[in-house]
Amino acid sequence: MLAVDPGAKRIGLAISDPGGVIARPLTVVRHVAREIDAATIASIASENEVGEIVVGQSFDEEGRPTLEGRRAARLAAAIRKQTDIPVVMWDEAFSTSTASEAVRELGVSRGKRRTHLDELAATVILQSYLEAKRGAA
Repeated sequence: MLAVDPGAKRIGLAISDPGGVIARPLTVVRHVAREIDAATIASIASENEVGEIVVGQSFDEEGRPTLEGRRAARLAAAIRKQTDIPVVMWDEAFSTSTASEAVRELGVSRGKRRTHLDELAATVILQSYLEAKRGAA
């Protein structure tokens, strides 16, 4: 599986092991335009032979997608047009803050934290998705 943490400037990507147990950071893609980003993500998913693409989506307190959440939904729709790989939305609640805390605990310097947060947030999203799927199985 491939997870996508969409951002205004950078898009974090994470991938799971073939068994769908552990998520790990993969890369960061610079945001260009939705269609180009979608094509890049679809290509990376295909190259890595993933069976599913998980796109993180944020929600407000009432459970409605935030502005970023609506952008994520539009990116997911664009990815669906680029590939036959199933694309699912997943609540990304606290993924960036969880990733930020993890990087801080690892002692990564403040200057380097920003570059790692996007792919680590994607990793947090994917790991929570994998754990939820295992719990439902």
